[in-house]
Amino acid sequence: MRLYLQLSKNRAVIPFNYQSYLTGAIHKWMGRNNSQHDSLSLYSFSWFQNVETSRTGVNLTKESYFFISGYEESLIKQILQGVMDDPSVCYGSSVTDVQITNEPSFQSAQTFFTASPVFIKRRIENNEKHFTYENPASSLYLTETLKKKLEVAQLSSEGITVRFDDTYANPRTRIIRYNDIGNRVSVCPITIEGTPDQLQFAWNVGVGNSTGIGFGSLK
Repeated sequence: MRLYLQLSKNRAVIPFNYQSYLTGAIHKWMGRNNSQHDSLSLYSFSWFQNVETSRTGVNLTKESYFFISGYEESLIKQILQGVMDDPSVCYGSSVTDVQITNEPSFQSAQTFFTASPVFIKRRIENNEKHFTYENPASSLYLTETLKKKLEVAQLSSEGITVRFDDTYANPRTRIIRYNDIGNRVSVCPITIEGTPDQLQFAWNVGVGNSTGIGFGSLK
């Protein structure tokens, strides 16, 4: 299930690294001491869509929005109630309208554009390493993470595969700072093969690591 949240214009320029503010708003809507803190995220959310950028930051327009998707309907309903109680987001912007959408139907394979960059990390020999679309191991790790989420949700993980779309003409990497930590991420579509139910699950929970702080959401 997905919530599309229409936004009012901001009153002050939003910094480029605004993910922590968006994460904070979402956890506010989930409620204090919610079960999502420090657990494997079975939800994802996009970055702001339809914005204007300048040298100093980001400004929202009358067409700006973002979305939140989750596997558990109860979580989405909890967030919706939180939005109704306090629609403020950050820098003077608030939610002005909400649309609720169920999962679309998928076949056995689908290529998704992303609404936030994809982040892959692993701890290797006591060091955290980040993997991008250029690394041959990226598909293995993307698949591994989605399988783990399927198993946590008590769904079949058999046959699922996830990879970056190697036919995409303009993949790129970026360094995104979250709470002063630099994360190397990929901006590239994702191809997923599996059952229709598995693809619907991925559409909700996103791909890669740290979907609960705004990475790896799928359009």
